[in-house]
Amino acid sequence: MNKVKANYTDSLAYYDLAYFLKKYINSTTVIVCIGTDRCIGDCLGPITGSMLKERRFPLPVYGTIQEPIHALNIDKKLEEIKKLHPGSSIIGIDACLGESENIGEIQVRDYPIHPGKGVGKSLPDVGDASIIGIIDSCESSELFTNRNIRLNLVIEMSKVIVHTLIHSYYLYSSETTIIKTKPPFRKKSNL
Repeated sequence: MNKVKANYTDSLAYYDLAYFLKKYINSTTVIVCIGTDRCIGDCLGPITGSMLKERRFPLPVYGTIQEPIHALNIDKKLEEIKKLHPGSSIIGIDACLGESENIGEIQVRDYPIHPGKGVGKSLPDVGDASIIGIIDSCESSELFTNRNIRLNLVIEMSKVIVHTLIHSYYLYSSETTIIKTKPPFRKKSNL
């Protein structure tokens, strides 16, 4: 299991994250953003999904502020997504808890998200690859409802994740275009 991480304040965070993610993104990939807009600590996914849709990201995106994917509907939504996009790879996006010194860190991983794990819920894993944003400390007794979580942190982290996905898709598309347009190898004639 591999991952790459960067703090959202690093001006080139998106670049390292995108370069790692490009191995897991292609023209059939589906983006699934998890969370709810009813809690600042859990709205990273829906805000990211809404921003991607607003930017007209070329891949299917599920889980927005308008239509969130959360603990109460995740089973049904994942079933619908898999029926609509059979055989597609999924990149899951979610907020998560971590160590205090890691708040603001974004991780791109080559394994699924385990939503609800940090709050003791057993929900289905999401994604072949995943992006998580550490928005609060796991030391907090008020998991995901801590009044210290600023909406600005979540929005700024979402912007970096959106930039990461856009750049990653660009890297994938560029490589695909180069491969498709590269002229076939021809032997030089001895004439």
